[in-house]
Amino acid sequence: MSAPKAQLEKLPRSMQFMLLLGALALAAFPFIPLTGGDFYLQMLSQMMILAIFAMSLDLLQGVTGMVSLGHAAYFGLAGYALAFLTPADMPISLWWALPVSALGAGLAALVIGFFVVRTHGIYFIMVTMAFAQMVFFLFFDNKALGGSDGVYVNFKPDATLFGWAGIDLENKTTFYYLTLLLLVGVYAFLRRLLFSPFGRVLAGIRVNEHRMRAVGYGTFGYKLAAFTLAGTLAGVAGFLWAAQTGYVNPELMGFHMSAHAIMMIILGGMGNFAGAIVGAFAFEYVMHFFKDLPYVGDFHLGKHWQLWMGLFIVAVVLVAPRGLLGLGERLLARKGDVK
Repeated sequence: MSAPKAQLEKLPRSMQFMLLLGALALAAFPFIPLTGGDFYLQMLSQMMILAIFAMSLDLLQGVTGMVSLGHAAYFGLAGYALAFLTPADMPISLWWALPVSALGAGLAALVIGFFVVRTHGIYFIMVTMAFAQMVFFLFFDNKALGGSDGVYVNFKPDATLFGWAGIDLENKTTFYYLTLLLLVGVYAFLRRLLFSPFGRVLAGIRVNEHRMRAVGYGTFGYKLAAFTLAGTLAGVAGFLWAAQTGYVNPELMGFHMSAHAIMMIILGGMGNFAGAIVGAFAFEYVMHFFKDLPYVGDFHLGKHWQLWMGLFIVAVVLVAPRGLLGLGERLLARKGDVK
């Protein structure tokens, strides 16, 4: 099986059409009258934020072949950057806080990546986790940085542009559309990147790094650039998370956040950023479903949601090795054969 086909880089038109319908449904959702509409807006906003986070990791894992267990460090660092940049008595401007927070996360990824991308395989995995744990405990054990209690973000960023205050991020619908806009923008950017000369080199590194070096590519620089870019995009997601929830704590940098992102891209399908989006939405929906399971006698099913979630992921991997997008592609192809 060729690498592009194995990684689902190109989707059939039928799958592309279904994904377009999904995007249109997200755009129309705020206009649907629902009981508890604000709750669902917040939940979908969080799903979209996590989808951006998953896409940033997919650039490393699905495209370049570098499995990181410490990617959440950059997600959390950008959230903390917003918390520390925001004054106690007034909001900060979105238009410089977002770039500064994301670039701060990218700078941390550049420094850490300078050391970790020199390693390969299991050593790369363990070193990324080690650096992330160091960042985690730096904030967890340091009261000046909020300690284990975390830090509050007192105000959502101010989106006033050239004196026009028509964008109010305190409005949940406005924040929802900002998140959707960034989700679409990040996806379009990464898809364009994937089929650029830079993206083709990253895909070549995943398939055979030794061969790429043999034909003259400096793979260290390419991997470091991918690592830095992935950290920057994770910072965009972390900034949005902190802005929405109004709170950050060291758990955002913890191993479980990185593991969740890995499960999202495995669930959706690696190598295609649409798979990361589908995986993020599916993962969050199924997780909430399992958490809400009722009692059966004296046994609370929802309390053991991690067990059901683990079984679900294992089942998906066995039934659909290329994730939900791969399963959809296979079902549509089979349907076409039947016709």
